[in-house]
Amino acid sequence: MRKSVEALARRWWRGDLGTAGIALSLATAPLEWAYAAEVRRRDRRFLASGGARVEGLAVVSVGNLVVGGTGKTPVAAWMIRVLADAGARPALLSRGYGDDELRLHRRWNPAAAVEADPDRLAAAHRARRHGANVAVLDDGFQHRRLARAVDVVLLAAEDPFPGRMLPRGPYREPAEALQRADVVIVTRRTATPESASAVAETTARRHPAATVAVLALLPGSWLTLEGRPAAPPEGAILAVAGIARPEAFRTQVAEATDADPELVAFSDHHAYTAAEAGVLRRRAGKRTLVVTEKDAVKLERHATELGDVRVLGIRLAWESGETEVRNLVAALAPREA
Repeated sequence: MRKSVEALARRWWRGDLGTAGIALSLATAPLEWAYAAEVRRRDRRFLASGGARVEGLAVVSVGNLVVGGTGKTPVAAWMIRVLADAGARPALLSRGYGDDELRLHRRWNPAAAVEADPDRLAAAHRARRHGANVAVLDDGFQHRRLARAVDVVLLAAEDPFPGRMLPRGPYREPAEALQRADVVIVTRRTATPESASAVAETTARRHPAATVAVLALLPGSWLTLEGRPAAPPEGAILAVAGIARPEAFRTQVAEATDADPELVAFSDHHAYTAAEAGVLRRRAGKRTLVVTEKDAVKLERHATELGDVRVLGIRLAWESGETEVRNLVAALAPREA
């Protein structure tokens, strides 16, 4: 049910429902206005009170304006590596919704602490007690209770910008919320470099004080479910994705192979069962199952039922602004006296 609702909402937001979508947008306009008013009221409250600081812990927040699918998890992992290379003792702070992202962070950066708690301020205090001196706050732009030294916001080039707010669109905050951002990273998966650059240019004009960068999230290496290097798949493919933008994954699998894969989409953060793994194997037949890294950490325990599986990793390719973003993040590493 949740999967079908998500898919219908995204079709509605893209304008794919025709006259039915127009009628739905008109009917839900008062809900969008009420939601927007509450968001602005909350913003004024936090502007007046500010967020709490944890002594000895610098915080960089990685967030977005929309619901899911902008690349927060791989960007947060990249920042953990930048901080570690700069000599910091970084920790990852997460709300902990779905354990797939937590498992990914532990796989990608095993030396960094991962603190999961809906109360990110409490998680920050724990990270500090455990020795961290810098924290990356995953999905933190709307979590205003915790003060941050650098606020990073991701915009997907595939989304309209600016766009409608919930429920009539994917935006959790209006475009003017970018005034709080120190860094705006425009990400793209299936969008062209030109369209991503256009979003970046619009953002830079609207918010000249922010550092604006463009980052492509491209098909990366082929892996096993356990994260080891693997040979590329051969022949026909059944693509499986429990993420916010499953169609983008299907497109990237097609780009990385000579196949025209069938897609089986689940809701974001879907928890797979052994029975579902068996169904996927039977549906695939002789085809190779290809999954995302986010799904792989949950499907690993069903390797026997799944049979031949490949994981398509993500490669981060900066198209502009990498040096500026890297320097801002690395500057948070404490300097030895």
